[in-house]
Amino acid sequence: MTSTSPRPIALITGASRGLGLALARQLARQSWHLIIDARGAVALEAARAELAQYTSVTTIAGDINDAGHRQALAQAVSQQGRLDALINNASILGPSPQPELLDYPLDVLEQVYRTNVVAPLALVQMMRPYLQPGTRIINITSDAAVEGYEGWGGYGSSKAALEQLSHILAAEQKDWRVYWVDPGDMNTQMHQEAFPGEDISDRPSPETSVPGLLVLLQGTHPSGRYTARSLG
Repeated sequence: MTSTSPRPIALITGASRGLGLALARQLARQSWHLIIDARGAVALEAARAELAQYTSVTTIAGDINDAGHRQALAQAVSQQGRLDALINNASILGPSPQPELLDYPLDVLEQVYRTNVVAPLALVQMMRPYLQPGTRIINITSDAAVEGYEGWGGYGSSKAALEQLSHILAAEQKDWRVYWVDPGDMNTQMHQEAFPGEDISDRPSPETSVPGLLVLLQGTHPSGRYTARSLG
């Protein structure tokens, strides 16, 4: 299928706030065509209204775990004919405050893994027809994937699984550029949920991690693990 747009096209999940929205803002100013989603329809519409000042935006509200929602995203991509960048940013923390592993509800752990590991791979699989050589896939991860922080067993182990999944995907699909990226601590809603009742105003804003993501989207770095702020 021939693309209806000569501009680069990006799909960003979880783009109504935080890092996803910060990245979408920068790509919008560079005239990328954006396809974005989030679970909250109201916040997603607010993001669309802001981004539409700079570029064309397709918004689809829904849960990335839902196969029907992923199909709707694929349909939006099919209308463009290709996808230049897939940014798997949507994820969930799990319980707040976070329990130790011996007390972790296993049904919730399964949900964390479905959202943080299974859904990103499912989306890559669904977008396969539209991923060309050189397509960028960015899976947002965390230092909790490699460090043994007390109380971070659910989220951290899910991100560790996402990193290994990304590593293997990069080995198997050498025509794509597959990146798993630690954005660093950020002043976001999820980070606040991880530290309920604490003042996290000293954490950097998500915007500080965006330049590193742009380097990966626009440069020639090989597939691999990166920390966003070391690039930016």
